[in-house]
Amino acid sequence: MFKRIFPHPLLSLALLIVWLMLVNKVTPGNVLLGAFLGIIVPKITAPYWPGRPQLKRPLLAIPYFFIVLWDIVVASIQVAAIVLFKPRKDIHSKWIVVPLELTSAEAITLLAGTITMTPGTVTALVAADGTNLLVHCLHTDDPDGVRDDIKSRYEARLMEIFG
Repeated sequence: MFKRIFPHPLLSLALLIVWLMLVNKVTPGNVLLGAFLGIIVPKITAPYWPGRPQLKRPLLAIPYFFIVLWDIVVASIQVAAIVLFKPRKDIHSKWIVVPLELTSAEAITLLAGTITMTPGTVTALVAADGTNLLVHCLHTDDPDGVRDDIKSRYEARLMEIFG
């Protein structure tokens, strides 16, 4: 019965929270509408989800969130310093290929989104076979170091979360 009402319970909860953040006011009506969206949207989209993402260690998503948040703050300051103070000729933009060990489409999407949310980097392409990401970095003198940071800081943690 629970699975019929909530085919994707985490998506339902996320939709409720996002709705409340969008309306920026917690009222009974907003909670009710958010809960309605949290039930209806997953039911409508369920046929397009052939398999649910398997979270082996979902509680590890909490420290991952705070690591990403910290990295966004730090990268924002770094990008501001680059844009404001670094002469154009001294900015070394690079394309970096990040080979993936992740196999879950959801985990790869989360990794690509994390990279894009972090100022100074953007995921430009996911290989059709899901084995590589093409990432553009605003400034680096060590592309291998950026790749290794992405793999150790984000991908390794996502592998623990998704199993």
